[in-house]
Amino acid sequence: MALTGRAALIAALGSVPIGIWDPSWTGILAVNAPLAAACACDFALAAPVRRLGLSRSGATSARLGDTADVTLTVANPSGRPLRARLRDAWPPSSWQPGTETASSRHSLTVPPGERRRVTTRLRPTRRGDRQADRVTIRSYGPLGLFTRQGTHRVPWTVRVLPPFTSRKHLPSKLARLRELDGRTSVLTRGEGTEFDSLREYVPGDDTRSIDWRATARQSNVAVRTWRPERDRHILLVLDTGRTSAGRVGDAPRLDASMDAALLLAALASRAGDRVDLLAHDRRVRALVQGRTAGDVLPSLVNAMATLEPELVETDARGLAATAVRAAPRRSLIVLFTTLDAAPIEEGLLPVLPQLTQRHTVLVASVADPHVSHMADARGDVDAVYEAAAAAQAQSERRRTADRLRRYGVTVVDATPDALPPALADAYLELKATGRL
Repeated sequence: MALTGRAALIAALGSVPIGIWDPSWTGILAVNAPLAAACACDFALAAPVRRLGLSRSGATSARLGDTADVTLTVANPSGRPLRARLRDAWPPSSWQPGTETASSRHSLTVPPGERRRVTTRLRPTRRGDRQADRVTIRSYGPLGLFTRQGTHRVPWTVRVLPPFTSRKHLPSKLARLRELDGRTSVLTRGEGTEFDSLREYVPGDDTRSIDWRATARQSNVAVRTWRPERDRHILLVLDTGRTSAGRVGDAPRLDASMDAALLLAALASRAGDRVDLLAHDRRVRALVQGRTAGDVLPSLVNAMATLEPELVETDARGLAATAVRAAPRRSLIVLFTTLDAAPIEEGLLPVLPQLTQRHTVLVASVADPHVSHMADARGDVDAVYEAAAAAQAQSERRRTADRLRRYGVTVVDATPDALPPALADAYLELKATGRL
């Protein structure tokens, strides 16, 4: 790297005899006037930094794990060419570890009166809003002896959205939904609550589906087909309290709950149902209501992007009251929360009748796969103790789930990867049996 400023002068004067060395700037200039003149000229020819015009364009959102390109336009209104090094600073979570230096630093040359663009490629590692920090520019003279340096504030925000990795399960769940809806040759007979059509009886049909009046009017035996009712209301309730902050693998439980909620929302909106979202701990953190089928998923993703677990105990009474207000008529309330005994027994169970007397309630909980691995471990004393602790934890979760089921609640307890498809299956089962 070329030396600049006073360091360059000292290096250039390294051969000056010690007897005439003066550590002050005046002494240096007196000893080597031609070099001082060159430095002064270099400084004068460096393009000014504060007069530069900077603006941004590019991505305003990206899914977690994807890249986002933000373009910075640098305009040079001066009469001198800009030879510069530029650092576009963003929060550390805007890049994968170790890639910040290569992604944020740029070299550029801007002729007088022109502009140039540089692109900063972000790859965020956390959800939420990533906001641009300062842009630092170091302008070099033609000899590289002196530089001008300054900073600019060029605001820009990139919203990092949930990754929605469970969308890979959507095609198979939609195929099952089409079967329930009678859109394929495989019909679900004798189930659901909404009459669809009549067709000719084939061996294997449920005899309870035979329409005897229609059969009497024609020569063939006619059976009724059914389809699940549409335009049902589903309220997704995310518990963002203390228990949602527990990490399962590399992410908090809240992130796994979001992924399952997005798959259910995508499936339910395709089924013709209306989907709302409530995020709550001691107060409402997010509320999405009244969105159309085409707008519901983007709205949910945008609302979830900035949600973070709050290290407070969830106010179960306030959560239940808010859910009842958000669902004024009969609905399916899907509550994403823990199955730990204490929060359920002290918080949810006392207010559960307030929900179940008017609504169908489904509790979805994220299980830790590490506990299952511990339960299977053997080999030494420590592993046996860990297995015993894991078995006790699993037994407590099963007891808690059984208590919820006695209230008529459907419980889905699965690991982060298994929870989204399991929750979608539970929803389809509710529709198939006419409970939704």
